[in-house]
Amino acid sequence: MVRKTLFIVLCWLSISLSAQEDLVKSDSLTWEPFYKAALKKAKKERKPVLIYFKGSDWCAPCKIIEKELFLAERFQKMANSSLILLEVDIPRDMTILSTDKLRDNLVVQKKYRVNSFPTLLFVNHRGRKIAEKKGYILTDYYYPFIEKVIRRY
Repeated sequence: MVRKTLFIVLCWLSISLSAQEDLVKSDSLTWEPFYKAALKKAKKERKPVLIYFKGSDWCAPCKIIEKELFLAERFQKMANSSLILLEVDIPRDMTILSTDKLRDNLVVQKKYRVNSFPTLLFVNHRGRKIAEKKGYILTDYYYPFIEKVIRRY
């Protein structure tokens, strides 16, 4: 019985460690602070904008995406070379954001009618929607979606 339990624990650990091998220790992503700044940079660099809508103090799936997708080396390489990133946080406790950032986030949320969190929304430098993925899906399913957006842009 002990050997069987030990075997199961070792199998679980090896699966867990292999799933995390793609993670980097720190976030090397650059998130633009405001919507207009992101669009301006997108125009200059000829890249699409990935707008990440989240609820930092209440959305559990958002925390999973941040850990499993945004901290993955594969995503970070892709984002740093091909995307402009904008984080739009809609927390329950609105006081955790500056007044300017909160105002900007609420305007962007209203503009794109986002009410589902997390949402990944891609727009061009004019703010026109290119693609959208609402809700949480397994991390491996995000990559083909993101790569397709980048290829088509």
